[in-house]
Amino acid sequence: PAKAQQSISIGIIEVWEVPSDQSHPGLVIHTTGWPLDKESFGGGFLYHLNDNKIALGLVVGLDYSNPWLSPFQEMQRLKTHPSIRKYIDRGKRIGYGARAINNGGIASMPDPCLPGGLLIGCNAGTLNASRIKGIHTAIKSGMIAADAIFNALLDNRKNDILTEYQTLLRQSWLWQELENGSNFKPWFKKGRVIGFIMTGIEHWLLPRMGIKKIPWRVKNNRPDNITLQPANKSQKKLYDKPDGKLTFDILSSVYLSNTWHDDDQPVHLKISDQNIPISINLDIYGGPEERYCPAGVYEFLQDSETQNMRLQINSQNCIHCKVCDIKDPKQNITWTTPEGGNGPNYTGM
Repeated sequence: PAKAQQSISIGIIEVWEVPSDQSHPGLVIHTTGWPLDKESFGGGFLYHLNDNKIALGLVVGLDYSNPWLSPFQEMQRLKTHPSIRKYIDRGKRIGYGARAINNGGIASMPDPCLPGGLLIGCNAGTLNASRIKGIHTAIKSGMIAADAIFNALLDNRKNDILTEYQTLLRQSWLWQELENGSNFKPWFKKGRVIGFIMTGIEHWLLPRMGIKKIPWRVKNNRPDNITLQPANKSQKKLYDKPDGKLTFDILSSVYLSNTWHDDDQPVHLKISDQNIPISINLDIYGGPEERYCPAGVYEFLQDSETQNMRLQINSQNCIHCKVCDIKDPKQNITWTTPEGGNGPNYTGM
């Protein structure tokens, strides 16, 4: 089992097609700070791809405390910054998606070995959040898994636990890289200023002092679902209406994800206690489901007969980011696999 709580972020991404004079293949831009407040972890990215395509997005740590914050709306705000807007203001949005990202570091990694199976890549938690990179580490973990499986097959082993995989992981450059970045997210949980200072010490100062291995380990002991403050003690966030050219609403965004669920299938988002969404989530936290979901799945409506508020689940909108399963204050929502493999059909991502 993991030695520390996992830390999750939501990544929201859009794909744009732009005129050739706005396209600069290979150009990479990473941002931090605005539009997020100083208490929230996250940052933006913009990647210039081939064929006049641009992928841009925002990552927001799900340990944010203000229940009025909407990762989707913060993503729309990001595009209004002059440094981002100048690359897309004459373009057309052609894709949209979102997913949860586990970035708690080595201390939050679960045991990657189980009978007959292995956890690799992002499922195992190999993302190096400090470098904003994860493809190379995911590939390496897969290569290490292949070596462990190959050796087991040579020995005619079946359905046992391939502990050799974990041994090989710890002996590889992958583990050393993840160790060097293991404190990145835990430091930022203590605030942006502390996060920047300690990251600078660990990644700039210590190497220049000849210290190759960070002599301390910071762990996260708080799950993301308990960080919300009551709505009446939080500053309410007001977001501008979308203009339909640069900024958009949720439903038009979900349309671009090509998500599909049969209308008559069972709802795959399970509510354990039907009272909690109203008595706790709405009454105390202002109904954060409506804002942390990037697909408009959750909606608080007034019942036409009783006049009481109720939670409506528009499961057909779900783009399978699984944020609701993670951020719900009382862990009252369980994401399950929908019928027939339905869901988003991303293109160009």
